[in-house]
Amino acid sequence: MRKLGFYCCILIVSILVTPFEVTAQTSIPRPEHPRPDMRRADWQTLNGPWEFEFDDTDRGLAERWFTGNKRFAKTIVVPYCFQSKLSGIADTGFHDVVWYRRAFQIPDGWRSRRTMVHFGAVDYQATVWVNGDQAGSHQGGHVSFSLDITDQLKPGPNIIVLRAYDPSTDRSLPRGKQYWKPRSESIWYTRTTGIWQPVWMEAVEAVHVRSLRITPDVDQSQVNVEAILGKRTPDLKLRNSVRLNGTLQAQSEVACQQERPSTLLKLEGQQLWSPEKPTLYDLTVELIAGTKVLDKVESYFGQRKVSVHADKVYLNNAPYYLKLVLDQGYWPESTLTPPSDEAMQYDIKMTKAFGLNGARKHQKVEDPRWLYWADKMGLLVWGEMANAQDYSEEYVARFLDEWQQVVTRDYNHPSIVTWVPINESWGVRNILTSFAQQEHAKTMYHLVRSLDQTRLVVDNDGWEHTDETDLFTLHDYARTGEQMAAKYKGLDTDRSRIPRNGREALAFGYKYNGTPILMTEFGGIAYRVGAPLAENEWGYAGIEPSREAMLQRLDGLVKALRANPVFVGFCYTQLTDVEQEINGLMTYDRKPKAEPAEFAKIFGQ
Repeated sequence: MRKLGFYCCILIVSILVTPFEVTAQTSIPRPEHPRPDMRRADWQTLNGPWEFEFDDTDRGLAERWFTGNKRFAKTIVVPYCFQSKLSGIADTGFHDVVWYRRAFQIPDGWRSRRTMVHFGAVDYQATVWVNGDQAGSHQGGHVSFSLDITDQLKPGPNIIVLRAYDPSTDRSLPRGKQYWKPRSESIWYTRTTGIWQPVWMEAVEAVHVRSLRITPDVDQSQVNVEAILGKRTPDLKLRNSVRLNGTLQAQSEVACQQERPSTLLKLEGQQLWSPEKPTLYDLTVELIAGTKVLDKVESYFGQRKVSVHADKVYLNNAPYYLKLVLDQGYWPESTLTPPSDEAMQYDIKMTKAFGLNGARKHQKVEDPRWLYWADKMGLLVWGEMANAQDYSEEYVARFLDEWQQVVTRDYNHPSIVTWVPINESWGVRNILTSFAQQEHAKTMYHLVRSLDQTRLVVDNDGWEHTDETDLFTLHDYARTGEQMAAKYKGLDTDRSRIPRNGREALAFGYKYNGTPILMTEFGGIAYRVGAPLAENEWGYAGIEPSREAMLQRLDGLVKALRANPVFVGFCYTQLTDVEQEINGLMTYDRKPKAEPAEFAKIFGQ
């Protein structure tokens, strides 16, 4: 009944969210376009049934399973990982090496062009073969990658094979909340291995727009559009057209004298993006040879600026109080993979209905389709990397490479206002005293700043900060509002003595740098709805016996934070229960634990 209730909620929200786009149910899971910020007309999903095999003895390479001649014994439903119920397998054991296989056919109209295959995310190392030839490989379990498979194709049916290697117990791996022990416990959850985001293919010309980098400039009422082509093509032109509600706002053409042609477009009477009014401009980018359009990409952007001034966070040059919720992005039937487009919309809709204006995506790099709905529906997002646990040279190399890919991929989303590379010293457990780990955190700050000057960056969310951070964030699970108020009393007049909460607020040798202060984890109030309490279920500072007790405790904590002028925002733990954690505003199957208006009254005060 819990599962039925969840999907009934999804059905209801699919009606409520109109006029937002809703995809009709089909036999193919997640059939909608995975990247609304990079849409082309000629594309096909590869979601659905794939052949599948565990390779626990790692013999597949030696036996040449990649040739495509071996039929795998199991069937898995992509894009769901084998640990999840929706995959059709639901095996949570340790299987570090897995193989996928499926047949596909290229449409006749694609024959004269290049064929790209895109993988939303494969955890952790992926190697891809087409018709027995290796097409490419990728490392990093949380970001997308694309391969040109044209040279491996043949007429008629083709076979694609993917091998994924995910060392389940490697604590230097960027893994987020995926547990390295057999059973979930405490704050650790079910692992994800292999394909866990959509797979699709599309037809492109040999020269095409590989990606876009869209930078709004609110102060000058303009936007910079940069197209990454891959090579210099001076005989071609790039046309950018900006529309709002179907009406042309700006247009430009530029010769492709460089590999990354860019142009500034002026927006008369610009309309800004915010959670209260999430205005999006439609962008069409066309690559033109003479009068022929070689490539056409549909995208969008929002005119949004985030900055800090006088100890406050500003959105579009006005002070803005951040009311975030910690969102782990797990679902009972599909673990890290959003089960449907409607499920993504539902979580965002409920977050806003609870009186909150943003989400801190915790220890997860979220599906780009979720980020699209955050852009469209109006939700501020803190983008956070999935951290490792242990520090080593290998960890640094892995983390550096993957985090750059995250920032680059998600640069265009107006909803993302803050980057968080490290949470609570995960992966840098000795940052309090270790010069190397302090420098690593500072390096991540400067790395992001070198890639993205349009957002704020937190060096180490929660505690043990360096002086290289745009926001000073604290985590405190004080049980009552009285305790919270007493602990931080006087902080507004003397910020040199920031209280410790189990860990020091600053790494040794560093001083508070004067940035805005936020409480980015608090609450965690546990309340069990429905079935009796399970032995391993828990919450911070005990479990409340009733809905009224939960609301009373929440009200006291929020009042304490809002009454203290030093805090310019907060992030409540958390949006939903997750496995054994029962400290959500909703149950794991997305039933609110109180009326949304009751939560909104508290968070909106």
